[in-house]
Amino acid sequence: MSDTHSIINPSTEEVIGAVPRHTLAEVDAIIARAADVAPAWRRVTPVDRSRLLSRFAEVVDAHVEELAQLEVANAGHTITNARWEAGNVRDVLAYYAGAPERFTGQQIPVAGGVDVTFHEPLGVVGVIAPWNFPMPIASWGFAPALAAGNAVVLKPATLTPLTALRLGELALEAGLPEGVFQVVTGDGALVGGRLVSHQAVRKICFTGSTAVGRTVMAGCAAQMKRITLELGGKSANIVFADADIERAAAQAPYAVFDNAGQDCCARSRILVEQRAYERFMELFEAAVKAVRVLDPADERSQMGPLISGAHRETVAAYVDSADVAFVGSRPRGAGYWYAPTVLVGNRASRAYQEEIFGPVVSVVPFADEAEAVALANEGPFGLSGSLWTRDVGRALRVARAVETGTLSVNSNASVRYATPFGGFKQSGLGRELGPNALLAFSEEKNVFIATEE
Repeated sequence: MSDTHSIINPSTEEVIGAVPRHTLAEVDAIIARAADVAPAWRRVTPVDRSRLLSRFAEVVDAHVEELAQLEVANAGHTITNARWEAGNVRDVLAYYAGAPERFTGQQIPVAGGVDVTFHEPLGVVGVIAPWNFPMPIASWGFAPALAAGNAVVLKPATLTPLTALRLGELALEAGLPEGVFQVVTGDGALVGGRLVSHQAVRKICFTGSTAVGRTVMAGCAAQMKRITLELGGKSANIVFADADIERAAAQAPYAVFDNAGQDCCARSRILVEQRAYERFMELFEAAVKAVRVLDPADERSQMGPLISGAHRETVAAYVDSADVAFVGSRPRGAGYWYAPTVLVGNRASRAYQEEIFGPVVSVVPFADEAEAVALANEGPFGLSGSLWTRDVGRALRVARAVETGTLSVNSNASVRYATPFGGFKQSGLGRELGPNALLAFSEEKNVFIATEE
């Protein structure tokens, strides 16, 4: 019988509930149930699977505010962000509800017969979601996996399970068959580790740190288990002197301080062309000090707390020995608050080189386009990034030269459900979202039918 673990509100440090800490036997039973129902789910016709996912999207839409309030309390997200995140789950489900009837194979011309291909579901998919964006990132895995005909076992992060548990209930309310979409909670190493090691789980979708991603990848290798990894980042925000400097500086805080910097896509290195550096820093300081760090339930709040006291200590350790240019504000009293912090970039420092996962950014000048690209490509990561310029040719050259999976020009956007998302180098393996996401949750089968006697 499983015990429970407490859930803490990071903005008040108060206990707001408790959830099961599933045992190994309970995890095995949940996986076995998914494996039992997977054959029936794959036989559901594409049109009926589409209807069920559309209904799931409708039920989520009816509970957007409830889900958002849960995320504010459990993860410390601002209410504005949390509403977007719940809406993103709805939109991702609606997008992939249209996929089953369009998930077609090919007829390939060959001699002596007819050759056709099919996309067969894998069976059971394990989705291991992170604590920084518990709702949307979970849906990026489970929505296309379900659309492709797989059963799903979702493991939310130990710190932030509440919205995942509620989504599991809403899936049943929407009419998904029992066992097709289940949520399992508890210790990451035990529960997540069992999803990785269990032979009935044919695919793992993992989002988290690069260090843990290596462990997950090694575990999957033993069974040649399919895997998608979305890992760490240290993305660059490149500002050329010919850009709209006022706009670039005004938007830069939200490229790194959104979700208190707890975002693998955070542009935590700002690279500014030398001749625009002074002006940019002047404008950037005003923008940083204007960021409203408030109770995340407050409609005016633009940044909430960090997820835990332990994580706050980790973030602070990076800043203790760094050269601080200026800081923003933060509330006093209870809560895991940390002020937005801007460092003068020392390229040899840990703060510049490593993923901090907090509201800390390093600013470094560069001389020319070649140096900007070289700086952006330093290090093992390549997940996201931005570049600001009015020169279309430069925008295309630099966008192609920067080793990153997603890059925005004159924008800080990172993820759209209709476009692919994933990283270069040690930022991940595979792609999520976009029109081809179902391919990652299926195997292509080739069938030749002889027509000649």
